[in-house]
Amino acid sequence: MNRITQLFNIQYPVIQAGMIWASGYKLASAVSNAGGLGLLGAGSMYPEVLREHIQKCKKATDKPFGVNVPMLYPNIEEIMNIIVDEGVKIVFTSAGNPKTWTAWLKERGITVVHVVSSVKFALKAQEAGVDAVVAEGFEAGGHNGREETTTFTLIPMVKEKLQIPLIAAGGIATGRGMLAAMILGADAVQVGSRFAASVESSSHDNFKQAIVNAQDGDTHLTLKELAPVRLIKNKFFHDVADLYTKSPSVDDLKALLGRARAKKGMFEGDLDEGELEIGQIAGLIHEIKPAAEILTEIITDFEKAKQEAVTL
Repeated sequence: MNRITQLFNIQYPVIQAGMIWASGYKLASAVSNAGGLGLLGAGSMYPEVLREHIQKCKKATDKPFGVNVPMLYPNIEEIMNIIVDEGVKIVFTSAGNPKTWTAWLKERGITVVHVVSSVKFALKAQEAGVDAVVAEGFEAGGHNGREETTTFTLIPMVKEKLQIPLIAAGGIATGRGMLAAMILGADAVQVGSRFAASVESSSHDNFKQAIVNAQDGDTHLTLKELAPVRLIKNKFFHDVADLYTKSPSVDDLKALLGRARAKKGMFEGDLDEGELEIGQIAGLIHEIKPAAEILTEIITDFEKAKQEAVTL
């Protein structure tokens, strides 16, 4: 048992990230059933859709699971009330001030984890009373911190200052990556991109195949003036890059982005005009597999790497 497996009552210190357009009840329940912690990604769900996924997840697993809630959404109160109504016991918050909801959730018996990208925000989250933090490096897919600190440097810097459990995220898709993160001070890892390319991920098959096809250097962080996001370089990405050559205003960038661009790419499978959010580790993902198989592979690889490290 370590601090995270104890906190969540799970077998392995592996958390599946609550990614938009990928993390529905099929993925979350599969990961939880396999011994990790599955998370529903509330960021791409209307409140009633979230309720439906929570109910289906409860039927599909009797193991702990949680919900990831980006706090920048307008119907946040409705989402939080649904989480409480449905008896969810674990909430990961991101993209906002942890002080806003932590005390309210904890008063209702919920374990709260907050996602951060710097030492400063990790300490603010600890001060706000969260039970653990996810420190996410610059390699991660999707929306990212502005600091551009890599996981390899972020984890030991956060560990040095933090008292509460620490979960490492960003660029981790293998057991070796998991071991490296834990040697640097993490109690557990959060894995996103690898599970986005799973059978149970709710993402479109076109997007899953784009992840498998991606090589090193095929993703890039862009749109920093709006909210930094790591994307596969496709037609939309190059349209953004072209716009940057004209010194665009924030309004120009917003106009090009439009609405539902991530849904178009990841959920509807438009590989030209959609946002394809994935981490740099996509270059190490070569196959779409069932989530349970992915988790077993990570743990087997972790144990093997640990044995090899002992002989160094």
